[in-house]
Amino acid sequence: MKKIILVGRSECGKTTLTQALKGEKIHYHKTQYVNRFDVIIDTPGEYMETKSLGNALAMYTFEADVVGLLLSAREPYSLYPPCVAPICNRPVIGIVTQIHREGANPKQAEEWLRLAGCETVFHVDSKTGDGVWQILEYLREDGDVMPWEQENE
Repeated sequence: MKKIILVGRSECGKTTLTQALKGEKIHYHKTQYVNRFDVIIDTPGEYMETKSLGNALAMYTFEADVVGLLLSAREPYSLYPPCVAPICNRPVIGIVTQIHREGANPKQAEEWLRLAGCETVFHVDSKTGDGVWQILEYLREDGDVMPWEQENE
């Protein structure tokens, strides 16, 4: 499976998505430092929100095969500048989170991610699981056996 780094501002759903991708029970956990799992790198939102930490975040993207830019569907604005995706030098996908929360506007969030340069955009609700399997399929490499396929064997 391709390794993905999840970046985005605080409370956009990076850690919750990490738990959903790993098939874990969803519970709130504030990420205080960069967490590396087998194929997921979960980053603190402060790295995205603070210029001096942004350089460190850029360095961590080199450890991944795919960069996931997360944006909550409840955001009133985007921190991602237009056309930022090409500087990553690897595939960059957009992930719209919290799509079922009150005040959500997934269409606006997707437009902002596409403006940032994301050609592929996923809509997810990590708590219900909506859209999670599509991300797993995107990250799949030849020969990977997915958890739902193991149950059928």
